Amino acid sequence: MKFNIAVIPGDGIGPEVINQAKKALNAVANTYNHVFIYTEAQMGACAIDATGNPLPDETLAVCRNSDAILFGAIGHPKYDNDPSAKVRPEQGLLKLRSELGLFCNIRPVKAYEQLIDNSPLKREIISGTDISIFRELTGGIYFGIKELSEDGTVAFDGCSYSVEEISRIAHFAFKAAQNRRKKVTLIDKANVLETSRLWRKTVTEIAKEYSDITLEFLFIDNAAMQMILNPKQFDVILTENLFGDIISDEASVIGGSIGLLASSSIGNENSLFEPIHGSFPQATGKDIANPLASILSAAMLLEHLGLHEEAKAIEKAVEKSLELSIVTQDLNAESSFSTSKVGDFIADYIENPEDSNHNFQNIHMGQSTII
Repeated sequence: MKFNIAVIPGDGIGPEVINQAKKALNAVANTYNHVFIYTEAQMGACAIDATGNPLPDETLAVCRNSDAILFGAIGHPKYDNDPSAKVRPEQGLLKLRSELGLFCNIRPVKAYEQLIDNSPLKREIISGTDISIFRELTGGIYFGIKELSEDGTVAFDGCSYSVEEISRIAHFAFKAAQNRRKKVTLIDKANVLETSRLWRKTVTEIAKEYSDITLEFLFIDNAAMQMILNPKQFDVILTENLFGDIISDEASVIGGSIGLLASSSIGNENSLFEPIHGSFPQATGKDIANPLASILSAAMLLEHLGLHEEAKAIEKAVEKSLELSIVTQDLNAESSFSTSKVGDFIADYIENPEDSNHNFQNIHMGQSTII
């Protein structure tokens, strides 16, 4: 099969980790007889430097005409350290989400057995954790009315949600739960916020259409505590934009490294896949960044395209790299493997999963046969 993939490397380590994700996709193409046609485009600080616009019209057009979008990272210190900057890299990503209607953000959080000791949480608490977080992405306080009084002493951020906005992501979450452990937890603040009360009412009605799914409710403050005390209780989490931003970053601690967390942003017509880590400017160009989150994002891309076996091949390759400790130094301080070498291993394993003894032995000796 043939697919058109828009590739936005972005800023910082984005281009480096995206290159490794493309290696994995190319290995899948070779193994399963697919064709992936990549079209690169700019967004973020690099786009501002080149065009003055964090999301050029050309990039938006490339994304609209693609089957899926693979994105690296966004941000640069010269903007991060200047809060007065009127044009910022993040504006490009927010506009892209809005323009393409990418309303559903999905973040898998899994406790890999090989990395449990990397987490600050106790093994017995996080072992077996497997969560899928569904965060509404184009509504809420991030996109509400923003006001500042003329004297600069009073600020206002508006938060609004409609039944339609809530319903469309709720159905996604319930359908996902049907293929998992059949439980959805709605995280809100319905004891205080009117928008949360609308979420709870709407989701309760939708739950009647999914009789096989158990629906539970947690206030965001309690949910944050429960994520630390007993994360295994969660299966699918459904929540609004701000709460989803908070709870998904908190959950990232469970995996032992933010460098393992992939995500997808889904709309009715377009979809974007990205690691949740930032642009990590301190590591730019040093070939030390962890590429696994980007590679796992490519697996989510394949899953979305209906290539389930191919996605599983990437996931198995990542698990094998963790098992053999073929990882970057953020996961193993004694590792000598670079960003590109980890990517090479993943690609090689996808194409040659049975040729383990010779290749893996050479890799452990630092004499990889991979070119």
